[in-house]
Amino acid sequence: MIDRRSFVLASMAALLPLRVSAGLCEPQLVPTTFDYGPAKLDIYAPDGAKNLPVVFFVHGGAWQFGKRGQVGAKAAFLLANGFCFVSIDYRMLPQADVSTQASDVEKAYAYVRANIAGHGGDPRRIVGMGHSAGCHLIALTGMRGGLPGVAGLLLDDTRAYDLARLEKNGGMVRAYARVFSDPSQWAALSPANYVEGRNHPPTFIAYSRAQGRGEESKAFAERLRAAGTKVTLFDGSAYTHMSINRDFGEDGDALTAAALAFLKSTVG
Repeated sequence: MIDRRSFVLASMAALLPLRVSAGLCEPQLVPTTFDYGPAKLDIYAPDGAKNLPVVFFVHGGAWQFGKRGQVGAKAAFLLANGFCFVSIDYRMLPQADVSTQASDVEKAYAYVRANIAGHGGDPRRIVGMGHSAGCHLIALTGMRGGLPGVAGLLLDDTRAYDLARLEKNGGMVRAYARVFSDPSQWAALSPANYVEGRNHPPTFIAYSRAQGRGEESKAFAERLRAAGTKVTLFDGSAYTHMSINRDFGEDGDALTAAALAFLKSTVG
């Protein structure tokens, strides 16, 4: 784990200390909202931005809940460290099934890729990021080629990498059992099924101490590595499923420091 002193020094080296930089960024934290078709997305960009790398974020919420505005400290932190930040809505269950949600993510990404240059972002340097259900959707769309040109994937805490494996290990319960109730869809909705035979961008995989997250994340990381993908695996067993998302961008957060290092090495 990265201690507080090391994190602050790393943040200073990148740009500014987190608390100071977030404060300076505050006036810029009112996003510009766009309708990309199925839903809306928010673009956060510093004034005068030009050719900055972009983090494209998909929120969680068990495929049923959540809003694009629930980004915590992510936007302030990433803007302070030289990024544009995009957060999207997508249609929720029961209005839209998971396959439709994945299509929404791909349409939002296509919109951002086509338009982000006008807001100071570089369409050649977009990293897809998601938490929980959003993590699954980013992994699924990224692995199956639905995010063309994506520079990296930042995957934050899901068990839904391989649904058949999840069922075999007794994990197809609660939200997973409700959302993935049709076994005939498991193969198409499993990111792991798209690993072999494709080139994938550098991938950062984080997991919390929530049940099964570490086991499924490690198995997915191993499969990606075996296929030749560069993988960073973050042991987030100090976090709950909620705090591993909520604490991102906060002062001294270990995941934030590791993710920033990944982002800088990938698109910085």
